[in-house]
Formats: sequence, structure tokens, C-alpha cells
Amino acid sequence: MSYGSAGAGSLTHLTAELFKAQTGAFMVHIPYRGIAPATNDVIAGQTQAMFPGLAAALPHIRSGRIRALAVTGAQRHSALKDVPTMEEAGLKGFDAQQWYGVVGPAGMPAAVVKQLNDAMATVLAQPDFRDKLSAEAVELMPMNPTQFADFMKKDLARWTDLAKERQINLDAA
Repeated sequence: MSYGSAGAGSLTHLTAELFKAQTGAFMVHIPYRGIAPATNDVIAGQTQAMFPGLAAALPHIRSGRIRALAVTGAQRHSALKDVPTMEEAGLKGFDAQQWYGVVGPAGMPAAVVKQLNDAMATVLAQPDFRDKLSAEAVELMPMNPTQFADFMKKDLARWTDLAKERQINLDAA
């Protein structure tokens, strides 16, 4: 089986490697220069699978051009309530949730960090904004700066360990 990802060392590539590590499946990695050509080749049947971010895949899932087999997060996604998680599909502890965050330069004054965090928390709490993000398959995980720093460190360590184990060069283009 072949799978596409948006480049070596990308989250889609690492998610597939996690899948391979947990299942022993043989899959050939095909690196693409972006999610659009990878998706096009899945739709055309040139590759058999991919592990895209849901925001990129959702329009194609809704149109019926691709089929969601499982979501890679620890919980079902609100946009795909009938699609099981990888754990529900039999892969214990599988969690490869894509996330986004806001960062700034090292040494940013604490007052500026607090002001930015407070402003973002206010925007993220607005129901209309939450609804717009939800429609684009983005589920919010608000955190304060300390929580986010801890989350990033743990996630980076987890993916770094997998990359080393699978001999993936994260600096590859």
C-alpha cells in the first residue's frame, strides 16, 4: 500500500509511521509538496491512503470523493460523529491530533504575553467564532501559556521519539 503526505517529517508522515509501528503494515511513503496534490492522488486512486488534517480533508469527505476510515485524535470529531477513532478501530493509545497554537519570540515580556493571551481567550470564547472554526473542522483546546508550553514539549518529545525509532529525518524537505 502507498500513502501520501505533505513532505517528509510532516505530521501526516509521522501519523502514518505511528500507524505502521502499531500495526506492522507495509506502506510506502510518497512525499508530496502540499496537501492538495496528495489529496488529488488519493481521489484519483494513485495512492491508497493518507492521513490528512481534517480541515483539508473535510470538503472531500462531505462530497464523497474520499472516505474517512477513522479519526486520529483520542476522541471522535464533532464534524464526523459516525467515524470511529483509531483506538475504537483497535489501535490502543493511538493519538495523532493535529493542533495549532500561537507563539512569540523568546523573552517576550510577561505583560505582553498576558495581554495577547487574554485577547485570544476573549475571541475564542465568542460563540460565532467557535461555530466558524467548528464548521472548518477546528475544535478548540484553549490553554494558558504554561499549559501550552507543557503540551508542546510533551508532543514534540513524543514525535521526536517516534521519528528516531523509525529513522525519519525531520529536517528533510
